[in-house]
Amino acid sequence: MNPVYRTPLLIASLALALAACKREPDGPQPPTAATPETGAPVADATAPVAPLELKDVIETNERYVVGITYPPGIDRYPGLAKALSDYAQAARGELMEAVDGFGNDKPTAPYELSLSFEKLLETPQVVAVAADGSRYTGGAHGQPLIARFVWLPQQNHLLSAGDLVATPAGWQAVSDYVREQLLTGVTLRADADELEPAERSEVLKNASRMIDDGTEPKAENFAHFVPVLDASGHISALRFVFPPYQVGPYADGTQTVDVPASVLRPHLSPTYSGLFAQ
Repeated sequence: MNPVYRTPLLIASLALALAACKREPDGPQPPTAATPETGAPVADATAPVAPLELKDVIETNERYVVGITYPPGIDRYPGLAKALSDYAQAARGELMEAVDGFGNDKPTAPYELSLSFEKLLETPQVVAVAADGSRYTGGAHGQPLIARFVWLPQQNHLLSAGDLVATPAGWQAVSDYVREQLLTGVTLRADADELEPAERSEVLKNASRMIDDGTEPKAENFAHFVPVLDASGHISALRFVFPPYQVGPYADGTQTVDVPASVLRPHLSPTYSGLFAQ
C-alpha cells in the first residue's frame, strides 16, 4: 500500500473497530495468553487483583498510530482484565521501542499497533477472549499479534495448555491429531489447485516440514486455544489456534484445528477434567 494512504485508512478502520467492539457478540462463539513476541504464556496470578478499568485507546501522530479496543464488561473479571491489559501494554511497549529507535527522526510511514480484544465465550465456568491485531514497524507487512485467554471465574484462574495436559504422551496425542488435520487440509488444497505432480510434491514437502516444526509435542506449541462447548455447557473440543508462520506461510493466515474431548480426555489433568464432556 502507498505509505501516503496508510494513516488515514488505519484511523478510519480503528474508528469502525471501536464502534463494533461496543456491541456484544451474537451469542457464545467458540476460538491462553501469550506474550506478543515469544508466544510464551504470560504470568498467571491467582491472588486477588484490584479492579481495573479497561479503556479503549486511539493515539495518532506523525510517528505512530495506536488503536486498542476491549470488550465491554470484561473488567468484571479483574484477573482476566489484568492479563489483557498486560498483553496490550507489552505490545505497545515493543512498538514504542521501535519508534524510539528513530531518535528525533521519524519513519517514512507511521508505525502502527492495531489490537482488538473480543469476548468469544462467557459462562459461569469459562470465559474466553481473543486478541487479534498487528504491529507494523516497517517492511512488507505488519507482524501478526494473536493470543487467546481462557479464564475460569470459579477458580479465579487463567487456564494454560500446560494446566490441562502435563504429560509427554498427552502432547504427542494432541500433536498427532493436529498434524493429521493440517496435512489433510494442505493435500485437499493442492488437489483443488490441480498442481503438476512435481509442484504438488514440493508443496506437500514444504508444508509437512512447517507443520512438523510447529506441532512438536510440547505445550508452548499449543498455547492458543478456546473451548468449544456442547449443549450442556461442557467442553466438547479445544480449538487450537496457530498464528501465521507457525504451521504455514504468512499467506495462509491464522489456522485452527478442533481437537475433540475424546482425544484429550485420557490425558487431562484431574483438576480440569470435570469441565469436559464425557
